Formats: sequence, C-alpha cells, structure tokens
Amino acid sequence: MADIAPELPESLEDQPGQHASARWRRRKQARPGEILEAALSVFAEKGYAATRMEDIAARAGVTKGTIYLYFEGKEAVFKSLVREAIGSRVAEAIESVHRYEGPAADLIRMALGMVANLITEDNRVVLPKIVLAEAGNFPELARFYREEIIDKGLGMLKSAIARGIARGEFRPVDLDHAARLCVAPLILAIIWRTTFARFDAEPYDYRGLVDTHAEVLLSGLKAGVTP
Repeated sequence: MADIAPELPESLEDQPGQHASARWRRRKQARPGEILEAALSVFAEKGYAATRMEDIAARAGVTKGTIYLYFEGKEAVFKSLVREAIGSRVAEAIESVHRYEGPAADLIRMALGMVANLITEDNRVVLPKIVLAEAGNFPELARFYREEIIDKGLGMLKSAIARGIARGEFRPVDLDHAARLCVAPLILAIIWRTTFARFDAEPYDYRGLVDTHAEVLLSGLKAGVTP
C-alpha cells in the first residue's frame, strides 16, 4: 500500500539494546488489541464515517503505517472490533447451548444475561448503535453484522426455544417470531443507553429491565399458557 509508513520505534522499549528484542515481541503482540481499544473510543466519539485511520493511530500512539501492518483498513478494524467484542460472546453462548442439558428456560435466561452484561458493563455496546446509525451509507457493515452477530444469535435462541418445545417445557410458537421477541427489548435498551441515557435524571436499571423481560417472556412461552 502506498500510504503504509515504515515501522518506527514507538517507545523506548522498542529501541535496540539488551533484552530489547523480547520486549519488542511482547509489545508487537499487544499492539492489535491496543489499536482496537483506540479505535473503539474514536468510533464512539466520531461515528464510523467521520473516523479516519489517522485518528485511530493518534489515539493508539502509533503511526498510521503500524495499523496497516495488522489491519487492511478502517472496515477491517471495525469488523475485528465486532468479532472480538460481541462475536466472541455469541460463540460462547452457542457453545453453552450445545453443552447444556438443563431446562430450556435457563438457556434463555443465560443468553439474555450475557446481553445484559454487555449493556450495563461494557463500552462496546456502542458498536451495534454505530451499525444502526451508519447502515444506510455502509450496507456492507450491516450485512456483516447481520451474518456475524444477528443471524447466529437468533439461531441460538431458536435452538433453545425449539428444545423447550420438544421437551414440553414451552408451548408451540413460531420460532422466528419468538427469537426476535427475545431480542427486541434488548435493542431498545442498547439504543437507550447509547443515545438517551445522558438525559436520565437517574441511571436506568438495565439489568432489571432484562430480568423483567426474561420473566415475562418465559411466562408467555411456558407450556399450558393460553395464547
């Protein structure tokens, strides 16, 4: 790439000298994570469209060329952030669904609880908001997020609900609709925290919202309940 700058020492620990090679290797291994953390803060402040690679480099304290050693461009940085921050949690939840042999209701609570953790404790919650805000101008980001996160998450929820139906724990329902109903209040919570929370007189209890949603949802899914 024409705009790739040479890799330059970024701190004294990268300078030649005793044990410098080992320190440089440790530093180099940590750089992708440091770049992603810097990118997250810049994306959160500026949005996707307005963010430049120069902005990310400045926030990370590296040259722009250093970023290109690890990522092909801004889109690759954003996709890596999504995979690391959210995709890894979806994969963990899917694996838990496959392993777990207990009640299907517990699987639903587990999945919703993981989202509650993201909403209440993690600044990466801004990523889905960015996708929603910029999907019109960057449809590839929306397609990527749909395939990497949404489709996999909905598939996991449909699998858990289908298991509950097969075991007689849940009443028969349309799996597509039920899975989307599982996540709809969570999307509202994400939008609220990233857009409107700054105007709240008191901090909103997002975990209480998720817990209440789980109880209402599972009451509606319970076998024997009249629709």
